[in-house]
Amino acid sequence: MKAVVKIFTTTANYLWSGWGAAASIFLFIALWSFAAEGYPDLILPAPEKVFAKLFTMLQDTSALANIAITTRRALLGFSAAFAFGLAGGLLAGSTAVGAMFARPWMSILLGTPPVAWLVLAMLWFGMGDGAPILTVALACGPVIFLQSMQGARTLNGELSEVAKIYNLPFAMRWRVVYLPHILSYVLPATITALGIAWKVVVMAELLATSDGVGASLAVARSWLDTPAALAWITAIVTLLLIVEYAVLEPIKRFTERWRDISLAA
Repeated sequence: MKAVVKIFTTTANYLWSGWGAAASIFLFIALWSFAAEGYPDLILPAPEKVFAKLFTMLQDTSALANIAITTRRALLGFSAAFAFGLAGGLLAGSTAVGAMFARPWMSILLGTPPVAWLVLAMLWFGMGDGAPILTVALACGPVIFLQSMQGARTLNGELSEVAKIYNLPFAMRWRVVYLPHILSYVLPATITALGIAWKVVVMAELLATSDGVGASLAVARSWLDTPAALAWITAIVTLLLIVEYAVLEPIKRFTERWRDISLAA
């Protein structure tokens, strides 16, 4: 019973803490509605028209299929970026030589526009899943790599020495000393990279595929259907917010609380 009450209380507190974010979204919608009064639908349709268009689109299974395709591509590219970025960053950050060797390459990858990677990916993989997935991975990987490397490079040497002096088991050293510190760098980078993934995948689909949200945006552009274009944008942004605030943010809060408890112990 206590566990149920604790879960309910924690959930309620988390939902209540989001009132500021919700208020900012409602304020944006209000300003959008006010601005739309002075423009035709071709330039800036009112929010209610966009939401009505989105509701109508979601009644069609093809629209849901396109959203699912975009989600799959974004998550596959993001997962590849996370796996290689985390492993590579920790490996490079374990030594000063590795960090010095890796940093300029990460700067090159970060400085290269995603559209350049997309062009190369289209030449390598053609007009299919490969191009957007690879582009997302190359755009997100350096963000996670650099933060993972920074986390590994800034580990508290004194705490590590104390752990070795007291002969703490390797698993306990990771749980109490290493992992909490690394997570404080990796989790913010993960949230940033996830946002990049959604933006890049839609851009890649717009140019390189015949399905997905990006391709649907291209169709809306060709028909000068601004409400439809904004409806697709609203759908993908809403999905991003759901993933961030319903999945990543609770994980971040839990790990931060667990990190504080571990360090206090």
